[in-house]
Amino acid sequence: MENTSRPPFGRPVAACLPSSEASQRPATPMSDKWALLRDLTTGAEAFGLGHRTLSVLKALLTFWPERELPADPDEAIVFPSNRVLSERLSGMPESTLRRHLAKLVETGVISRHDSPNRKRYARSKSGVIGIAFGFDLSPLARHAETLASAAASVTAQRERIAVLRARLGMLRQRLAEEDAPDVLIDAARLMLRRRASEQDLAELVSRLEAALPTPELVEPSLQPITETTKMSASVARNERHIQETDKAISDSESAPTSDAAPTESSGSAETQNAITVPMITDACREYRAFFPDQPRGWHDVVSISQRLAPMLGIDPPVLQEAQRIMGHERAAVTVLCLLERASEIRKPGAYLRRLTQVARKGSFSVSAMLAAASRRAPTPALA
Repeated sequence: MENTSRPPFGRPVAACLPSSEASQRPATPMSDKWALLRDLTTGAEAFGLGHRTLSVLKALLTFWPERELPADPDEAIVFPSNRVLSERLSGMPESTLRRHLAKLVETGVISRHDSPNRKRYARSKSGVIGIAFGFDLSPLARHAETLASAAASVTAQRERIAVLRARLGMLRQRLAEEDAPDVLIDAARLMLRRRASEQDLAELVSRLEAALPTPELVEPSLQPITETTKMSASVARNERHIQETDKAISDSESAPTSDAAPTESSGSAETQNAITVPMITDACREYRAFFPDQPRGWHDVVSISQRLAPMLGIDPPVLQEAQRIMGHERAAVTVLCLLERASEIRKPGAYLRRLTQVARKGSFSVSAMLAAASRRAPTPALA
């Protein structure tokens, strides 16, 4: 005769009910334990759980032999000792293990079923477990819908934040092109460097959008091709634009940028033909305090400029935009010339950004800037 007069403290419900009554209990749905853990990991911040606590939960789940986890109370009890759990967690200290187990119980992810002496063990009856004391994993399965909802909410929020960060980067670039106040550009740069909330990102995006001028909508007109139009015979989709280069050097660095002013192409051909490395080393001498070795070619000049740019306070996006518009060689010469005037230019980064905008319009002369630097260079004394 089975004794059921003892209180069912820490005992499975099925072990305390007659076999006929236990067989009549309705079956509850089963859940994939690894899918539950994945959802809980995604929404861990919403439940205040850290990765170490989730590692302890994962170790507990490995002691449940089946992949499916029942939602019935007291039907998914595991009873590993602290020593065995610590071994499975690569030697986690027992004090740390107890703290994370208490966190799981406090959150409601698992529940405890302690024996009278608080030991974890099981007793078998007829080859099956009749009673077990340990940690019940069934609360995890009962909260399957809550975990899935939290995971979906966190995923949607991460996607919204990613869109806001991408939009913030685009607005920052547009503000730089429009020569907007540096305070707005710096605010966007600092926001992108930290882990900002969705609300903070949305507020800054609204501020930057309000600071941009409203673009004028111009209706495009279709121009029919006349018979006298000469079409190129090239089969290339994008053809190269060839522009004549004026190699004349202006007499002043502050020459007016009018239609009569000399313009230069956006490639590196003008730099390599009209400007030579010896011309650069003769006109620009401040770089020698940092790089005393003589540059042997354009590759060394570009490398020196890229290493000098952070020292001048030029951000990588500003330098990359200058290289894209001017070409690597012309941008390198410009940086070396800016170093010559470092004591006069308050913000070299903003100055280079403005020069890039002028170069985009085809009105910037690197030759003139180099000529001005050459006139500033001290003439070597005669022996």
